[in-house]
Amino acid sequence: MAEEASILIEQMVMRGWLYIGRVPPSLDTDRLTLTAHTLADFEECAAMWADAAVTRFIGGRPASREDVWNRLLRYRGLWALLGYGYWAVNERETGRYVGDVGFADFHRDITPSLDGAPEAGWVLATWAHGRGFATEAVRAALAWGDTHLESRTGGPPRYACIISAENAASVRVAEKCGFGRANDATYKGHPTTVYERVVPHPE
Repeated sequence: MAEEASILIEQMVMRGWLYIGRVPPSLDTDRLTLTAHTLADFEECAAMWADAAVTRFIGGRPASREDVWNRLLRYRGLWALLGYGYWAVNERETGRYVGDVGFADFHRDITPSLDGAPEAGWVLATWAHGRGFATEAVRAALAWGDTHLESRTGGPPRYACIISAENAASVRVAEKCGFGRANDATYKGHPTTVYERVVPHPE
């Protein structure tokens, strides 16, 4: 009976009658847990993105609730379509919402192009700044990516991230996580810096 049900589900997926999206894996670090975003995250996520201190170097203006709702949908959609995406980060001890960390391919109209490399990103609530949470969460995400992602040529993954030159805190996180400065770029008419991390081939 179970085998027949499995065959039926497979046929429905192949014919487009049933869609099963990829669910983000849960990751744990010493102090944090990284899980799939859910509807329950919306209020805390919206509060974080409405904070001008958080968005100072990310668009330069606080996000509306509508913006954050669309962001939440996009986070889950990345996993369904690409097999990678963003996690919601919470402090393990308190359950408090820390922020968003993960990868994306936004097809940015950026010069030079990111060329399809998974773009790493991180944003944390102001209460979580300066505590090493960003580095801890990004390292966990990269460890997962190093194991599960491949480059378009079939080799180890190459990651990119874009950071404003004025955002010294994020530059430090990138460098601690193995990113190096690749090139200057222009995005939406504004100068930015592209950082790159290439996973070495195993010996």
